Amino acid sequence: MKFAVDLHIHSALSPCADKDMTPNNIVNMARIKGLDFIAITDHNSGANLEAVDKCAKKTGLIFIPGMEVETSEEVHLVCLLPDLESAAVLHRHVYNSLPDMKNREEIFGKQLILDEYDRIMGEEERMLITATLLNVNEVFLFVNRLGGVVLPAHIDRLSNGMISNLGMIPEDLGIRYLEISRNCSETAFRTLRPELDSYGLIRSSDAHYLGEILEREMWLELEDRSPMAVIKKLKKNS
Repeated sequence: MKFAVDLHIHSALSPCADKDMTPNNIVNMARIKGLDFIAITDHNSGANLEAVDKCAKKTGLIFIPGMEVETSEEVHLVCLLPDLESAAVLHRHVYNSLPDMKNREEIFGKQLILDEYDRIMGEEERMLITATLLNVNEVFLFVNRLGGVVLPAHIDRLSNGMISNLGMIPEDLGIRYLEISRNCSETAFRTLRPELDSYGLIRSSDAHYLGEILEREMWLELEDRSPMAVIKKLKKNS
C-alpha cells in the first residue's frame, strides 16, 4: 500500500517556526492536504509531541514522534521514533546535551509549548536552535537502540547537511535513505550526485509555516498504517 507522507514538520516550539504551527493547525492542514502520515521534528526537543499525537488520534492521521537533532558537527539529523515513550527518552537525552544558553526570542523567536487544544502551556527558555554536545555517531547509536531511524536532513543544502559538514556519508552508520528539501528535484540531485545512487531519497517539507506542508507528493510503500512500518521501510534498502 502506498501512503502520502511528510516526515519533517516543525511546531511553534521551534524558534524559527510560525506561531500558527500549533498541534491542531498542523494536523488539520495535513488532513486538508491529504496526507496519511506526518512527523513532528522540532529542533532538539520533543515537548510538543504528545499534544500533536492526541490531535492526530482524533482524525485518523498517523503521527510519528520525532526530533531534528543538531549534532556537535552542526549536522541536522531527522530522528523518527516508534512511540511517545521512546521519543521522551530521546528528548531527555538531547535536552541534557544542550549548552546552557537561554533563548533570545527577539532574534530567534518564541519557543512555545502547547497542549492538544493549542493553549500555551509555557515557553522553553533554553536555546533549542543550536548544536548539542552529541556527535553524529552518538545520535545514530542512541536512536537505533530506541528502535527508531535517523535520516540525514536536507542533504542537498550547503549548510547543516551531512555532506556539506562532513564531506561524506559515513558507511558504518547503516544509512539507507537521505532526506532532500521540498524544492529539490530528485532527478537533478541524482544527476549531480551519482555516487549516492545506492541510497533512497525522501522529500520532506521542513515546514515552518502551515502552507509549506507537503501535498500528496511524497509516497512510501508500506506494510501497514503504523509508525513502525515507516521506520522499517527507511531502514531497508530502496
